Amino acid sequence: MLRTVNRVLVGLAGVVLLALGAAVLIGALDLQRHWNVTLPSAWPFDGPHDVLLSRADRRTWRSQGWWWPVVIAALAVAVLLALWWLLAQPRRRRLREVLVDSGDGEGALVRGHALESVLAAEAESLDGVDQAQITLSGSRTAPEARVGLTLAPHAAPASALHRLYTEALTHARASAGLTRLPAEVRLRAVRHRAERVG
Repeated sequence: MLRTVNRVLVGLAGVVLLALGAAVLIGALDLQRHWNVTLPSAWPFDGPHDVLLSRADRRTWRSQGWWWPVVIAALAVAVLLALWWLLAQPRRRRLREVLVDSGDGEGALVRGHALESVLAAEAESLDGVDQAQITLSGSRTAPEARVGLTLAPHAAPASALHRLYTEALTHARASAGLTRLPAEVRLRAVRHRAERVG
């Protein structure tokens, strides 16, 4: 849902900015006269010295009693929608349940937290992994995993990633009967004091 909203908003913003930029460029460079092109009567810029809103246009609605409440309400709605969109970005919904193929055609539901715990326990059992945090998101038929691994000082990141994929993620995918389980993995090293030599 959020991904679709983001794409629609970015697409709309792109179209509006492109149209406004084209209108300003055509008006500022006086391209309609240079190219002998007739623009629609509603075109906002007629020439290099034209403005988007004239002084008369800006003062047209000020005397109306409804003008300022409508402007303030529209701006408040825009600010609230922008805040909602901004706060929704970092928060991904955790998956509550995963649909497991039980072989009878109906399937069984497994709690997402239980699958996260099992996956984290298996990841932490891997050599070089000090701590693992797993978060499942997506849909219950197509889950996605966000994995945070804290590596021990002696760990080799490439080896830890390879074993995570071939063991923990493969086991989770097979046990849940999933065709795929995409994962985003973030690695960090555990902090430790420097050892003295000599």
